[in-house]
Amino acid sequence: MSQWVQLRIHTEADQVEACENALLGLGAVSVTLQDNADQPILEPALGTTPLWDKTQVIGLFDAAVDSNALLAEFPALFELEGGTELPHLQFELVEDKDWIRAWMDDYQPMQFGPRLWVCPSWREPPQADAVNLLLDPGLAFGTGTHPTTALCLSWLDEVVKGGEHVVDFGCGSGILGIAALLLGAKDMTGIDIDPQALLATRDNAGRNHIDEARYDVFLPENTPDVQGDILVANILAGPLHDLAPQLAALTRSGGKLALSGLLREQAEGLITRYSEWFVIDSPRFREDWVIISGTRK
Repeated sequence: MSQWVQLRIHTEADQVEACENALLGLGAVSVTLQDNADQPILEPALGTTPLWDKTQVIGLFDAAVDSNALLAEFPALFELEGGTELPHLQFELVEDKDWIRAWMDDYQPMQFGPRLWVCPSWREPPQADAVNLLLDPGLAFGTGTHPTTALCLSWLDEVVKGGEHVVDFGCGSGILGIAALLLGAKDMTGIDIDPQALLATRDNAGRNHIDEARYDVFLPENTPDVQGDILVANILAGPLHDLAPQLAALTRSGGKLALSGLLREQAEGLITRYSEWFVIDSPRFREDWVIISGTRK
């Protein structure tokens, strides 16, 4: 018998908070949100947390809960200014399984280029003599599974020859800068607007036995006057457009640049923008995503 029951609510964006509050008031052990209409949210404005127009709000309860009582109590806890009809509610049984073990089994080592592998810490690297980056999902996004991260890792495997200073702008988990160090770069400067990303980068660098003298991480306003032989920025098209002069200044003459976090249709505008400072290579694609690379004039 399943040990959990899900109460799935099909609702609108403006009802999500009220649904969350109601589920927590009913004793849900967790509440998650899912897209209910295949609506991508590709580039939210900084400081915002957008929701899908059609959203599923899912509350998880112990299977011993009285589902009839939940349905009876939900309307009293569901509050929305101006009044509205109750959303559609749907109960589901959830299979009893070891969720942590199932997730760990799904996360496999991944290869990027001829030298580089990204491996979870609980698995033996497939090639012990390869460049193996140990990385577990944690404080910040970036494990190599997204096409833009994969494009950047494969590019780094190609361009890092040894001895370079690397700037990882928008470092997130630190995966790109740490990969460059493991591939032979001399040192790395990581930059991110999120303090959690700086913590994650330090944690992952330590996990990969990177000497602390070889890297440092900064919030943008605290970044020292540095120039990279290699600069990689896997963020979003809007910030990349606005930051072009700053990223150009962070790249030495003759240095290599890679920009990603971009959809295929966003490539042309960014190529035009960065051509003022860089000789741009032909863009590379993976699925609907693109990486733009070039050499500083």
